[in-house]
Amino acid sequence: MGKLPPDHIRVRTIASGISRGTEGLVFAGAVPETEWQRMRAPMQAGDFPFPVKYGYQSVGQVTAGPPEWLGQRVFVLHPHQTLFDAPIDTATLLPDSLPPKRAVLCGNLQTALTAVWDAQPAPGDHIAVVGGGVVGLLTAWLCAQIPATSAELVDINDARAQIARDLGLSFAKPENARRNNDLVIHASAHEAGLATALELAGDEASVVEMSWYRAKPVTVPLGGAFHSRRLKLLASQVGRIPAARRARWDFARRNRTVVSLLDDDRLDALLEEPIGFDDLPEALPRIFEENSGILCQVVDYGGA
Repeated sequence: MGKLPPDHIRVRTIASGISRGTEGLVFAGAVPETEWQRMRAPMQAGDFPFPVKYGYQSVGQVTAGPPEWLGQRVFVLHPHQTLFDAPIDTATLLPDSLPPKRAVLCGNLQTALTAVWDAQPAPGDHIAVVGGGVVGLLTAWLCAQIPATSAELVDINDARAQIARDLGLSFAKPENARRNNDLVIHASAHEAGLATALELAGDEASVVEMSWYRAKPVTVPLGGAFHSRRLKLLASQVGRIPAARRARWDFARRNRTVVSLLDDDRLDALLEEPIGFDDLPEALPRIFEENSGILCQVVDYGGA
């Protein structure tokens, strides 16, 4: 590698995490051309549709840079790579007590925390989260920690029931889910899930949409009682700090908060058994298979 700029660090990767939803779209060449710029990863190399080096959940150890950074473990929004340089202001310091494998959840937890800010749950609320992927599970887990709330994960996959219980959540399939919720968050990335979310909302409640549908048209049941029930459909997206917090929060503060939230052993339930970096080319088609059931696939680099 070339000479390290003074405001950069060099990082040897220990682990990274595959974000199945977004990275699966990139892998399949399914990112619509209208979104090529907005969908760029922070340190992406190449341009859509391909060839492109993508990913944004890397944990490593600093091997070069300012003395105070040497040996430190950091999280960086960097693609899957064994060794990389990154600007210092893009790195989040990690405590020694946080296992590197769990630290790869930083990116997903940023998304979940932003959704909770957008949703504005309150103590005592009945909350449904539709869609038990990593982001949906993390969002429901955050909501469940608000005093007196009752957070229910709703998913068609029975395998999510035990993971929900591990995180302190109740679980239901759509047909058995609680109705009349104060707040519903949708994270299944399927229009049927959005229809379920609207159905589970109580009168004048908010439904927060976290899913991204690429350029695909989505049928939303906005007829019937949608207007008479005065439901609210809101968007949430991790790329911006919500307006109500923007004057006081920046990405660095959000990142530090996410790191502190990861101090919970229960979150290891979201992590798949690590696979080696060299095994990725063969493993990726299986990982991105829609019905694989994989949550956060950890990639191991043989580091500390």
